[in-house]
Amino acid sequence: MSVYYPPVGFHFKVEIGGFGDSIDARFSDVAGLSEELVTEEVAEGGQNRFVQKYPVTAKHPELTLKRGLLKHSELVVWVRDCIENFSITPRDMDIKLLNEEHEPLLTWHLTNAYPVKWAVTDLSATSNSIVVESLQFFYQTFSITRT
Repeated sequence: MSVYYPPVGFHFKVEIGGFGDSIDARFSDVAGLSEELVTEEVAEGGQNRFVQKYPVTAKHPELTLKRGLLKHSELVVWVRDCIENFSITPRDMDIKLLNEEHEPLLTWHLTNAYPVKWAVTDLSATSNSIVVESLQFFYQTFSITRT
């Protein structure tokens, strides 16, 4: 009988279409991989005590990626071009949860993602932390591949 251990959340890889396996695609945090069913409430006809809920659509929060600030980044050039010049070029993204052999256990494939926000952490003379940049992306949907 084998014992199952849940995978660790710190061993992952981010792949952004067109950026390959460069330092631009290395992140310390990934947030926003979730799905929610949006519903509409309709009062029950003749019964004020009941409310019916009907499914409307699926909703996805924006994906947030964090990493230490890079001085020169082609990814940030794309982000700034999208945000400042409205030159939106959607790209597909893969978020891969890896096992101990560095092979994908799960892959979240995000379609038509584009940046909507770029930010850095606050600068403080009383702190000794690194500067972290945060990139936020809208995406249409995702699918999951299990291996």
